[in-house]
Formats: sequence, structure tokens, C-alpha cells
Amino acid sequence: MQTVHQIHYADCSGLKEISDRSVDLVVTSPPYPMIEMWDPVFCHQSKAVSRALQQRDGRKAFDLMHQVLDPVWDAVHRVLKPGGFACINIGDATRTVNDHFALYPNHMRILKHAWEIGFTALPCILWRKQTNAPNKFMGSGMLPAGAYVTLEHEYVLILRKGPKREFFTEESRQHRRRSALFWEERNSWFSDVWFDLKGTQQELNNKEARQRSGAFPFELAYRLINMYSVTGDLVLDPFLGTGTTLAAAIASGRNSMGYEIDATLKPAIQKTIAATAERSNQRLQRRIQDHFKFVKDRIAQGKPIKYVNQHYAFPVITQQEKQLLFPEIEAVATRAKNRFCAQYRDTPNPCFKWEPAADSCFNEPLPQSPKESSTPTGGSQKQLRLF
Repeated sequence: MQTVHQIHYADCSGLKEISDRSVDLVVTSPPYPMIEMWDPVFCHQSKAVSRALQQRDGRKAFDLMHQVLDPVWDAVHRVLKPGGFACINIGDATRTVNDHFALYPNHMRILKHAWEIGFTALPCILWRKQTNAPNKFMGSGMLPAGAYVTLEHEYVLILRKGPKREFFTEESRQHRRRSALFWEERNSWFSDVWFDLKGTQQELNNKEARQRSGAFPFELAYRLINMYSVTGDLVLDPFLGTGTTLAAAIASGRNSMGYEIDATLKPAIQKTIAATAERSNQRLQRRIQDHFKFVKDRIAQGKPIKYVNQHYAFPVITQQEKQLLFPEIEAVATRAKNRFCAQYRDTPNPCFKWEPAADSCFNEPLPQSPKESSTPTGGSQKQLRLF
């Protein structure tokens, strides 16, 4: 299997390089209106935003900033296939303008526009970000009526274009079956509150670029891509930043495309891509290890496990997991300017298989823990890093 990935260093407003109804999934995080670090981005694209900020008109600046983003969501709706999803990570903003402290509800404003252009809004995810703040109060402290609660969460808006996606051909249904999640992953990932994801520390050499980057963690994009697309799909990120979405798409066996207007982020994107093969296979190994632990705990509790995955012979809870097949990366290489491809193993990695042993908890023989090996579970260790 091979996937292809393309980066456009250009304005994403119209997504002009992308045809109508050609994208399966959008995963992105735009600049956050009314967060000061992104003021220059909006002011550069709209003089009206600059004037509103100079006039200390917070509400007007808030709406004008979203008017800069609205054409992007229009274009996202255009390029998505019927049944395709858009997952938008956005945080609200708190800001004092003209001595008036207020919340600026970015998630509400994006949802409103998405609703107006025809998106179906689905239950969203609250990402409860961990904080190192020594206190949990703001404003007047212990005195009532003047304090306000801390803002320690962001949203992942889940939008769908039209009715649910259909899989009409046997090939598409096979891709879907091979893209299944573990039962325990499904229960955790489809929760409406995520507590276990840490924010991403910015490691950019360019100080100005670091101030403008708000990269979300790899795990956030990885989960969303596996939740809302299947192997071989095309994933788009209109606000690519440091390239996290493309890395997660590669790790998931999806094709991808990204837009980034800030050329100073190109070295960071190249660094992300160069490290993708190793990071992806490590994440895959962790999924397997977590599943093994889940199985052992379930057996210890005396609960039955009925099914075995046909590719790796490890136990699974449901029939839908029997054809789950992991996209292990063998190589990532440049193919043209700002275009590269990922190559994957053709056969299941034997390191992921368990040796059978009799156990009454299974309808079929119970696999045991894999043998210790000095060889990483990423399959072939050949990795091309041509950046």
C-alpha cells in the first residue's frame, strides 16, 4: 500500500487546488479569534480588524476575525464528499478590551456559520487541557461576585456534510473493515470529554513562527482520523501549521493534503514529516500493547472474549474487529516539490501475533504474550528521510 501527501504553501481561503466533493475528512485548527498571538494574522488579512482593535471594539473585532475564517468553512463544505466530516479544534477566548473582561465564544460563532451553510452539527468533544497553574481562581479570588472560572478546555467541533456516509462497493467496505477500532478504543475515543491529551510544546527555532503556532498534539489528529475516515481516504488540513495532521494521516494509512500560508513554518513541517515513520510505528506498537493489557485484565476478571483477529490471531471483543489491519510504515520519501509518499508493509507483522494456548475464556485458542525481541515492532526498519 502507498499513500500520497501534498502541501500547498498558500492562502487556504478558497482551496482552489481542490475539486468539489473530493475530500473525505477535514481535521484542522484555525487561528483563534481574539487570542492576541493571532491578532497579526487577522490584521494582515483585514484592515477592518486592525481598525476595530485600535478602536477597542472587542465585539466588532471578534466578528470581523470570523469573517476572515468564514470563506474557509465555505470552501471546506464545497470540497467535502457527501457524508464527509469536518473536525475543527477551536478554543474560546477571554480578553480584556477597553477595561471590559469578556468571553469570546469562537466555537459558537463557527457552529453558527457551519449551520447556515448546510453542515449537520453532531455532538462535539470537549478537550480538557491539562494545566500547570498553581491556583484555580481568577478575578477577585475568594470574594464573591467578581471572580470568574478558569478556561481550561477547547472544543473539537464535529460537522458532517449531508446524511451519513454510505459504502456501496465491496472494496470500500473492505477498507472500512480493515480500519476498525479496538472495542476499548471505541468506548474511550467516542467519549464527549477527553482528559488524557496534553498540549504540544512548541519547538520551533523561529521565534515569530513559534508565537503564531498553536499545534495540537499528534494524538488528537490521530484519533479523529481513525474515528471519521477509512484507509485510503483523503484528509485535508487548511491550517497545516507544523504538519501534525499530515503525520497522523500517514500513520493511519490515509492520503492527505495541507495548506500553510506561513512559509517560515516549512522547516518545522519537514522535520515533522521526517520523523513520521518512527513516530507512527511507535504509536502503533503502543496500541497493540494497550490492547494486550486490556485482554489480560478482562480475562483476570473472568469475562469471555469470543473472537480472534484473522491477521494477527490476537483476541478481540467484536466481529467487527476480526479484519482490523494496521498500516505499518516502511518508508517515507519525497516524490516532487512539496509532495511525498509513504510505503507500507504488504503483510501483517509477525511480531504482533500471539502463540495459541488453551483457555476457557475463548471460543478459539487464547493467544499468549508476544516473545521478547530486540527488533522494534515497526516491521522493516528501512526508512527514507530525504529532507
